[in-house]
Amino acid sequence: MKTPRIAQLSVTLASEMEEPVAALLERFTGEPPVSFRREGAKVTELSCYLRRSPAKLAALREKFSAGLQALREMGLKCSTTPLILKSIPKEDWAESWKKHFPPLEIGSALLLKPSWNRRKAKPGQVELILDPGLSFGTGHHPTTEFCLRQVVKWRPRKQPRSLLDMGTGTGILAIAAVKLGYLPVRAFDFDPESVRVAGENAAANDAAAAMKITRKDLTRLPLASRERYDVVCANMEFDLLLRETNRILNRLKPGGVLVLAGILKKQYAQVRQAYEKAGLKMIATRGQKEWQSGAFQSASTPV
Repeated sequence: MKTPRIAQLSVTLASEMEEPVAALLERFTGEPPVSFRREGAKVTELSCYLRRSPAKLAALREKFSAGLQALREMGLKCSTTPLILKSIPKEDWAESWKKHFPPLEIGSALLLKPSWNRRKAKPGQVELILDPGLSFGTGHHPTTEFCLRQVVKWRPRKQPRSLLDMGTGTGILAIAAVKLGYLPVRAFDFDPESVRVAGENAAANDAAAAMKITRKDLTRLPLASRERYDVVCANMEFDLLLRETNRILNRLKPGGVLVLAGILKKQYAQVRQAYEKAGLKMIATRGQKEWQSGAFQSASTPV
């Protein structure tokens, strides 16, 4: 009996073009591509794995080429690297994609790994198990990693600290907060599928009882809030961060830390200006690829 096969569509490109080209692939295939880059390399390989007829795959390649040309006409420096089509055994795919999600260590405090990885946490490290899925956030994206590092940095030591995760996605930040000793921990997302996935991930990490995940629309929350938090993470779209500044800030305690992510480098100055104008001070920032994230502290006694 023949081994079932699946189509692998791959393109290799300069790493700084990963995001727009990945969005292009997802638009045409309906599947989020997997990215792979060797340490120190300046190129990234994007791949999608599909079951399609040869005719549909050929049409998809043509659309992708046209999409690349459209990006070039917009001024983006996209190479003319073609979309490579390969047929691979289905059983190989079941294992090969796992190489794109190695364990991630956040200092000596946190080990994030997929369920199939056998690495053990070091003494003093807490362990978070999270398998990649459709919801955003496995820890490997620059914005998520920055948020994780801030959650680790501001974790409770001598004094209790609380955390609110806005736009929780997979629940990764909130679950990490529970593991690191934050209390209480609250999280919300507008997408019901994200809320479901985050709840499952929390249960899989024995964190569900120590946190609350709900479906909420930030734009419809009361402007003022009785509940305020020592750390607020908002890994959200640029326009929401700007339009809902007051709603976000009204959930931060005096002296609390606000972590902002999901921002393109070209947008960051505008976000920073808006929050500094509101009285916060930037205490950390990091740029990686085309993303820029920042941590801000409000006035009064530091946390």
